[in-house]
Amino acid sequence: MLLILLIGLYTSRVILNVLGVEDFGVYEVVGGLVSLFSILSSSLSSAISRFITFSLGKKDPEESAKVYSAAVTIQILMAVVICILVEILGVWYLYHKMNLPAGRIDAAYWVLQSSILIFLLGLINVPFDAEIVAHEDMKIYAYLSVLDAVLSLLIALSLRYFLADKLIVYAVLATLSCLLMRILYIFYCKRHYAECHFTMVRDRRLYKELGSFAGWLLLGEGSWILNQQGVTLLVNAFFGVTMNAARGIATRIYGLVNKFSANFMTALTPQITKTYAEGDLDSLHKLVFRGTKLSYYLMLLLAIPVLIEAPVILRIWLKIVPDHAIQFARLTVVSALIITLGTPLVKAQLATGDIKKYQIVVSAYSLSVFPLTWIAFKCGLPAEWSYHIFNIIYFIILFVRIHLIKDLIRLPWKEFVKDVYLRILVVTLVSCLLPLGLCRIQADSVWRLIEITILSTVSVCAAAYTIGLNKGEKKQVLEYTKRFLHRKAVPLA
Repeated sequence: MLLILLIGLYTSRVILNVLGVEDFGVYEVVGGLVSLFSILSSSLSSAISRFITFSLGKKDPEESAKVYSAAVTIQILMAVVICILVEILGVWYLYHKMNLPAGRIDAAYWVLQSSILIFLLGLINVPFDAEIVAHEDMKIYAYLSVLDAVLSLLIALSLRYFLADKLIVYAVLATLSCLLMRILYIFYCKRHYAECHFTMVRDRRLYKELGSFAGWLLLGEGSWILNQQGVTLLVNAFFGVTMNAARGIATRIYGLVNKFSANFMTALTPQITKTYAEGDLDSLHKLVFRGTKLSYYLMLLLAIPVLIEAPVILRIWLKIVPDHAIQFARLTVVSALIITLGTPLVKAQLATGDIKKYQIVVSAYSLSVFPLTWIAFKCGLPAEWSYHIFNIIYFIILFVRIHLIKDLIRLPWKEFVKDVYLRILVVTLVSCLLPLGLCRIQADSVWRLIEITILSTVSVCAAAYTIGLNKGEKKQVLEYTKRFLHRKAVPLA
């Protein structure tokens, strides 16, 4: 995670400097246009991941093989449908509606085609990615993730040596990198997992279950895509590509900061699904409690330095800092913290398979972000309001999720709020005291950034252990620490 974070930060800096603010904004807004169509695929992808993990949790190899083959069939068909839709609607929007700088329409067309190919390759790869995560084979998952980050860095560094249009070159090289990664995922799964051998599945029941599950997920996934990429298009329409560049920087910061908790949740999700499949609700509750706290504390380690030192970090990182990027960066980190608080609850909800009511209610709240943002922009409010509206709505959704899931998994919700959310609130406040105090007595500089990073790390770790964990969790942390130290003390043979 640390290696990918550092590589990702440097890669974004190189890309922004080589492409420039305008071309970087073009890449972000055109990529966002293609991502809008993932509403048709992301719900099915989540369904496939859940069904593969659930079948492994039941220890049913035959069912696992059927789910895999059905997933491959569905994803290929979905790829064909989406390719046709994006080529028709995406090209029309690009040439008739998108707000682009003069003379960049042809380059934007190639970015669109590249984004379509990358999207389709990712879509076809979903069953293989789900297999690796479901088998909890995190070592290979980590290796492939690092390789992907290194390839992105090499592409960024090589751009300055090309004489052709660098935006087009970047789009083509990113596509080739994505193709290589997809081949590696497929090769590994075919070689190591017995169920990853395609056969034609004619089980209508399985297709119906996958389709029904994906259909209800479509509401939630659709609202998320609309709130991310739809708002990106709104920003483009009201403020232009320069503001998209600032939003693109904030989005990359969100992705990099979110990796800390997202990778933790990637490892935790199969455990949640398998535990529910086994009917062990007590263990499921412990996973949700601890998963929420630990994923948030991991996020907080990076969030505090970014919130306090965003101007210095962006100056060091980018050299060229787009207008509004600092405000966007801080607000998107707040968004990441709020989303993290609800992620384990979402995973537990998906594990049950009973998602109809949940998706309808949560989507009704989340779908309000896009129209409220449009109204705010029409009233002349600045672009930062897109983040304010998002954060308020998703904070409300946290408590809606608790209300909806408490009966399904018999979650002790009062204990959850007290032991998780109240502890997290106190840990956050305590962790910020010393870094904020240092910020007030020193002028901004690289040395202050280093000091605040160290101080916030110590503060978060100390507060999380003393305040944020209960007795059982503290005992477990000590046992893991002793085991780790003992292992490190064993001399190499």
